Amino acid sequence: MTSTHIGWVGLAGSFTLIVIAISLSLWQRLRLSGSIAWAATRAAAQLMAVGWALRLVLDPDASVIWAWAWVVVMVVFAGATLRQRAPEVPGIWWLGTLSMATVIIVSLSVIFGFGVFPIEGRTIVPLAGMMIGNSMTACVLVGRRIVAEFSEKRDEIEARLALGQPWPEAARPYTGAALRTALVPQIESTKAVGLVFLPGAMTGLVLAGVDAFDAVTIQLAIMYLILGSVATSVTVIGLGLTRQLFTSDHRLRRIDRQMTSA
Repeated sequence: MTSTHIGWVGLAGSFTLIVIAISLSLWQRLRLSGSIAWAATRAAAQLMAVGWALRLVLDPDASVIWAWAWVVVMVVFAGATLRQRAPEVPGIWWLGTLSMATVIIVSLSVIFGFGVFPIEGRTIVPLAGMMIGNSMTACVLVGRRIVAEFSEKRDEIEARLALGQPWPEAARPYTGAALRTALVPQIESTKAVGLVFLPGAMTGLVLAGVDAFDAVTIQLAIMYLILGSVATSVTVIGLGLTRQLFTSDHRLRRIDRQMTSA
């Protein structure tokens, strides 16, 4: 197996693609040149900082406790990020933090419990990052869809409640629709993997010289992990948010329509 090392010269060469993107923006007057340059600069700064920190966490002599501490920080930061992305969703911070924590506990218990990957810093941090990163987008989507559905279909939901249905039954069609909306993109992405595109993990392994079949099996395990994580996170967010929108005596709470349109 050979190792791939692009170095600073190779990294600088790849930056040519950013120059091309900026040039195309200027040519077509898209007014995105500044955004592209800022995105590239910010990504470089963030990844360099993370890379430096990871060298400490992933050191073979480092305690695995540091890796778990990193995961805790990621979970808390994910909850704060969700609040920034979807401020119109009531309770999104604690719901998001709870969903991310649930994802980590359930998914890593399966992965490490069955011995799919060894319990080491080099596996804990990257796997947790992939689960949280892929789940966050779906969590924002399901939260916004539930708030929108319950705001737009308020009359229908209250009619169901008036007919004697308890809140779980009255809300089920609308919560289910939001959950399906959030899950479909990841399901479609999973179906298309290998035929339409090669995922990043597999591409990185192949570039690093890993045997193609070994890269495929690792990628499959990761894709299953991600799909399960997304399903778990949107379910926690969806059911938690739905419960929060009803009172204990089965009445639908008032939803701020100005916030839902934000």
